[in-house]
Amino acid sequence: MSTGGAEGGDEGGNKKKKKNKKKKKGGGGGGPAVQQTNPPTIPVIDLYPDGNFPIGEICEYKVKQDSRTAINRMTSPEKKALETSYEDMYREIRIGAEVHRTTRKYFQENVKPGMTMIEICNMIEGTNRKLIKENGLEAGLAFPTGCSINHCAAHYTPNAGDTTVLSYDDVCKIDYGVHINGRVIDCAFTLTFDNKYDKLVEAVRAATNTGIREAGIDARLCDIGEAIQETMESYEVELGGKTYQVKCIRNLNGHSIAPYRIHAGKTVPIVKGGEAEVMEENEVYAIETFGSTGRGYVHDDMDTSHYMKNFDVGHVPLRLTKSKHLLNVINQNFGTLAFCRRWLDRLGESKYLMALKDLCDKGIVDAYPPLCDVKGCYTAQFEHTIVLRPTCKEVVTRGDDY
Repeated sequence: MSTGGAEGGDEGGNKKKKKNKKKKKGGGGGGPAVQQTNPPTIPVIDLYPDGNFPIGEICEYKVKQDSRTAINRMTSPEKKALETSYEDMYREIRIGAEVHRTTRKYFQENVKPGMTMIEICNMIEGTNRKLIKENGLEAGLAFPTGCSINHCAAHYTPNAGDTTVLSYDDVCKIDYGVHINGRVIDCAFTLTFDNKYDKLVEAVRAATNTGIREAGIDARLCDIGEAIQETMESYEVELGGKTYQVKCIRNLNGHSIAPYRIHAGKTVPIVKGGEAEVMEENEVYAIETFGSTGRGYVHDDMDTSHYMKNFDVGHVPLRLTKSKHLLNVINQNFGTLAFCRRWLDRLGESKYLMALKDLCDKGIVDAYPPLCDVKGCYTAQFEHTIVLRPTCKEVVTRGDDY
């Protein structure tokens, strides 16, 4: 899920693969005890009864002269010992990452033009609910499925009655997440059917991989943004006989993640000029980049579907009975995780729009409208969740696809 106002390049990504040891999916536990069904229905936690879930891509930290990041982190007994105290955290994150990989593989094999956006979201969310073994606030969906199309870059999911259909000519950003005990997985990719968009997709995938490569303990956020922009804007795409430089969407960013808090306070810019704040040990980040053939700047547009309770809100007195009821529903089912109107419908709620507006007006709930660049342009997104372990950087959501 994006935040802003919301691979290195491919060359850098290839260097990383040659230079760093990489553990492929399944490396953590020797593979599942039983085979997943098709379509996938077996909860990931049941596939690995020994608790050894697949480990993501393992990357050594870049060593910088002005950094205290030591070259021996991967072999340091002290750092290895420190990691043991965080194994439960890593385990919960890896469960969510394996759910994301499994769902997106099934989705990528079965999505096709002509499907409605509601059908697409139901496919993804239904699969995720089964694989994460949904259980109240202990395990479930972390935020609504984003399926933003073309000039819309983020925060679009269909409300009830939306008849929008995915077409062959669309550029669709698929952004979804799950969680175990609030440990959120946030990962996204761009779906296209026409290869004329390949350079746009390649630019954004490369930029995200640049961000991953540059991220690490003591890495300055502003340096990461500058490297991302350099990669992204080195690409051009030709559409309709016109050549466009791919631009970073400068008011969309990556972000740190904390338990039950998708945007935990630190912002990872995708252009130069950000803050000099540094990444720290055992932080979790969503490294995401957005590219556009338009202005490279998004604004609120279209009907709002995404909402999220304000993490820092205290007690606010409510007069309306319906507002009190709706807040209770939100607290019980979503807590401080994002939700959408479709999910309220699913819970049997009705005639709640006035109460939802009341909660937003009072600052208890925040609305997140779709974020759009200029009409007629195309936008793309790629995103991975990474964990800055004491010994190494783990790209937990890395898969065979991206």
